[in-house]
Amino acid sequence: MAGKSRLLVVDGYNVLGAWPELSKGQPLADARDALIHRLHDYAGYSGQQVVLVFDAWQSDRLERSSETRGPLTVVFTQKGETADHYIERLCDEHARQVELGRLELRVATSDGTEQTVVFGRGAVRISSRELIYEMRQARQNGEQYAHPASRASGRSTIMDRVPDDVRARLEKLRRGEK
Repeated sequence: MAGKSRLLVVDGYNVLGAWPELSKGQPLADARDALIHRLHDYAGYSGQQVVLVFDAWQSDRLERSSETRGPLTVVFTQKGETADHYIERLCDEHARQVELGRLELRVATSDGTEQTVVFGRGAVRISSRELIYEMRQARQNGEQYAHPASRASGRSTIMDRVPDDVRARLEKLRRGEK
């Protein structure tokens, strides 16, 4: 799969519905923020682009809005537009890249009808619970490889992820040693 881009499209409210501990006892806006934060981390751990889509079809939002934060794009649909419709159009836009083998496109939703539709458009479908499991695994794996000093201080640098032998060789090069 070298050279193939990866894009994950997430039905936001569907995932929140499958993740009660994320939204239990807090306002919906806070639950959304928590999901946004966790997906941003997940995108970093997994090395893929993530598009998180929230429905606004019953709200008074007249225009669609989107905000990109590094590998994560958060989209709020406009009044009268469902997240499902937005996701289907996004799949259509990327269908050619998927067909040519340049893109792995996955859609996270537990909506059975939506899973069938996006599968027909070339996307791999995963349930909300599968995504939640993947996110937990990625976080555990990422923390496992973090350097102990960075875990203690809460900071993380790229050198924390470099194996000790490579770090030692780089340090020798920096000092001009052979």
